[in-house]
Amino acid sequence: MARARKFIAYRFLKRSYTRYSKYNEKSFVKVRPVCRVVRFDMGTENKAFTHKVSLVSKSPLQVRDLALESARQTSNRLLEKSLPKSEYRFKVMAYPHHILRENPLASGAGADRMSTGMAHSFGKPIGVAAQIKQGKTIFRLEVNQTNVGLARKALHRASTKLPCSCSILVEKVA
Repeated sequence: MARARKFIAYRFLKRSYTRYSKYNEKSFVKVRPVCRVVRFDMGTENKAFTHKVSLVSKSPLQVRDLALESARQTSNRLLEKSLPKSEYRFKVMAYPHHILRENPLASGAGADRMSTGMAHSFGKPIGVAAQIKQGKTIFRLEVNQTNVGLARKALHRASTKLPCSCSILVEKVA
């Protein structure tokens, strides 16, 4: 299986010239890659909690769906081991809409004779990413007063998987 290219090539926000439409003549991107984030809502849905703990981005950037899924798994695993599912609500707030493209270049012996260069370089879709602006919530976790420390720990673990510096905000729900 091919390795994913290092994300430094795609990290910074810029206006996308990609368009995915259900009408073929208006669609510039013919195939949309599958989003690898498995679940966006975890825990319980029908319970009121006293505190909201959020992971907020400090800088604008793009986050690949693989990184979002890895961060989600890390924090949700800690929560599932420590709490029953009825004691928290965990939500992924960033959805990966942006389609990443790559102009594949051959490497190795004789690659200079095979490469087509950058003529008409639109690139092939290789994945999707979420465009996150400064101050946008990436993950939101709702718990009761007694579990705020565990929620902060879970979101700190998630922040280590993301390619940006993040802050953790705790709010009391009125």
